[in-house]
Amino acid sequence: MSRKMLNDGEVNQTNEDDAHYDFDLFVIGAGSGGVRASRFSANFGAKVGICELPFHPISSEVVGGVGGTCVIRGCVPKKILVYGASFGGEIEDARNYGWEVNEKVDFNWKKLLQKKTDEIVRLNGIYKRLLANAGVKLFEGEGKIVGPNEVEVIQLDGTKLSYSAKHILIATGSRAHRISIPGQKGRLCLSGILAYDIGCPKWIVVIVLSFTSFLFLFSKELAITSDEALSLEEFPKHAVVLGGGYIAVEFASIWRGLGATVDLCFRKELPLRGFDDEMRAVVARNLEGRGVNLHPRTNLTKLEKTEDGKIKATTDHGEDLIADVVLFATGRVPNTKRLNLEAAGVELDEAGAVKVDEYSRTNIPSIWAVGDVTNRMNLTPVALMEGTFFANTVFNGKPSKPDYRDVPYAVFSIPPLSVVGLSEEQAIEQAHGDILVFTSTFNPMKNTVSGRQEKTVMKLVVDAETDKVLGASMVGPDAPEIIQGIAVALKCGATKAQFDSTVGIHPSAAEEFVTMRTVSRRVPPANKPKTNL
Repeated sequence: MSRKMLNDGEVNQTNEDDAHYDFDLFVIGAGSGGVRASRFSANFGAKVGICELPFHPISSEVVGGVGGTCVIRGCVPKKILVYGASFGGEIEDARNYGWEVNEKVDFNWKKLLQKKTDEIVRLNGIYKRLLANAGVKLFEGEGKIVGPNEVEVIQLDGTKLSYSAKHILIATGSRAHRISIPGQKGRLCLSGILAYDIGCPKWIVVIVLSFTSFLFLFSKELAITSDEALSLEEFPKHAVVLGGGYIAVEFASIWRGLGATVDLCFRKELPLRGFDDEMRAVVARNLEGRGVNLHPRTNLTKLEKTEDGKIKATTDHGEDLIADVVLFATGRVPNTKRLNLEAAGVELDEAGAVKVDEYSRTNIPSIWAVGDVTNRMNLTPVALMEGTFFANTVFNGKPSKPDYRDVPYAVFSIPPLSVVGLSEEQAIEQAHGDILVFTSTFNPMKNTVSGRQEKTVMKLVVDAETDKVLGASMVGPDAPEIIQGIAVALKCGATKAQFDSTVGIHPSAAEEFVTMRTVSRRVPPANKPKTNL
């Protein structure tokens, strides 16, 4: 192992005691949180190093890329596919707006896939330039913890470099989780991957990319995750999706919008457990209205390869679903397995996530963690916030704690769902007094002309005693754009009276949030809903 020591004069030291460290901060993981923390820390005068695995659209233990999950295999490419899928319905609706559209409209999956890849490659380059412009030293390779103040970087050629750092930040994010059911092993053809028909559970395959060659550990599964779903070589004519969370709902919407037959299987009565029950029901109706086949209270028990190369997915009700692709959207797990955290004594929770305090510090004073690798809220904007506050705390002398109240969420189904604050169920659970619920259900003007029967639903949850708006939710076109503005109001503690005194933009859907005057229902705190949805 070679040992790389920087000259003391190259480090922006705050005092002589720090002079023996190679870096003030070394970050493992260059995703949203890691890049933000690195840049801001460098802007405050810290000497910063960061390492990240080599770029590839599909993550594994040995490939990743600067930008992380959100940019490369998450929010950004998913949103591109959502945009692409939305045009299918828009083209249908256009006929009633005077557009003469041919009956047969062709869709080119490979063209959309290439546009997606071009965009994530562009963003990967932008993130690298952001780091370089901030003076952050980027290392390509796998990072590991050696001790409380020492990291090891294993480069692509196997060379091991060791660096000391006053502070170490873990920002390695999370990965899609695969459930274990019988008969998963088989052949999978993915863009840029050499696939094999083999029986062993794991195999080392050589992947040749445009920029390098490296070894890639790949498990041959009949089911895929969201990573592979974003890079399928061929568009599936029939897809089975297992899961009831936002990733499952979004991919069901995407594939159906692009013309596939989609079966969505989930364990509860409605998808999107944890969201407002009324909104969950609206999303389910919209999915069915657009042609997604819903299978509530259903799990998959077995996958088999058919003679004609398709996949037979058997449900726990004994139904066989024949598909080109089976997607497991069954949660994510933190990327801590290969970090060697035990060498420094870093504590993990039962799920393998790094345990941190309110300032993002682990039980080891010199080691910190932000983003999806921690035991806190897992969202890209939250990781950005945590990275910013980490830099303020450690290098700007301003201890800052992230505020997780009133964080807005969005599910990019078609049409989307977005929420901020408490759901009706959460408000009732936490209330000390009555809760007022205001709802508005309407068919948007765009739909009345196009003939599409798809309701927009909006809701406000209000504390009856204080008049404070506790939560807002919406299912309908542009919901995330509208709820983002509502989130500012809730963060400022807005009351229903202040909503009512605000002039709406007309004609718009957003104006409904400031024109709902009639209470839909008043719910006392003792009347807590019993639901198993």
